[in-house]
Amino acid sequence: MAVGVETGQLRSEADEPGWEVDPDDEWGVAVITTVGRQLRLRREAVGMRVADFGRAVGYGEDLVYKIEGGKRIPRREFLDKADEVLGAGGLISAAWEDVKRVRYPKTVRDLAKLEERAAEIGLYVCNSISGLLQTPEHARALFQAAQPPYPQDDVERMVAARMARRSVFERDPAPSISFVLEEATLQREVGGTMVWRQQLERLLEVGRLNNVMLRVMPTKTEAHPGVDGRIEVLKFADGTAVGRSDGAFNGRPTSEPKQLRILELRYGAIRAQALSPRESLAFIEQLLLGEK
Repeated sequence: MAVGVETGQLRSEADEPGWEVDPDDEWGVAVITTVGRQLRLRREAVGMRVADFGRAVGYGEDLVYKIEGGKRIPRREFLDKADEVLGAGGLISAAWEDVKRVRYPKTVRDLAKLEERAAEIGLYVCNSISGLLQTPEHARALFQAAQPPYPQDDVERMVAARMARRSVFERDPAPSISFVLEEATLQREVGGTMVWRQQLERLLEVGRLNNVMLRVMPTKTEAHPGVDGRIEVLKFADGTAVGRSDGAFNGRPTSEPKQLRILELRYGAIRAQALSPRESLAFIEQLLLGEK
């Protein structure tokens, strides 16, 4: 059995923001409840009290009770340690394959699944930098600016979910991704000067990828079809597609061919009015140098 740790080192809920269960996610609740129940049964089978088990894995009793009760999502490190302490031979560690599928809110998981399948992605966001392009610090500053404010646990969970979507850039084969960003969103120093500069550097990093075309829409330009908000079009290898726009079809995703053609027409017009990818990267570099 693993050696325990001192009480003062036991992890609490405050040490793990963003790992609470979303009560509206029925599938997620079912998965985490099942994992918690199996963990409790394994602990009881070896005759360990919650207090002793908690000390052995480095967690406080309250947090262990909530994980076993399906109220908190267990980290991978917790499952691995629990497997070792309870001598489960890898059975508890293996639960991470199920847990990681429900780690993030359902709406984010659904969007991430679409992005994982897409062969082409086109994104325009009117009032902010696209979530796929955001740094953790930039995303956190945006979430913390909400009114009424989100609980800090929710903020951290949403930041983690947004960062998980960035795996789309690591896919092989890589999808073709096009972004159009408004100049004003690039000049807004979200999170302060340091966070802002890090965000611009991230844009340059992504914009230089072979499969990415990043365009900036100048503020001094004619009105365009994207002034109502977001436009998003995803195309898949099987020839199907899905699109969404804040200013059309009630903002709901659509796969209806006529509606998709409208979204593609609007997105094409936006791209045509924006700077070229080369001009856009040069513009961002000038912002970093203080020349804009």
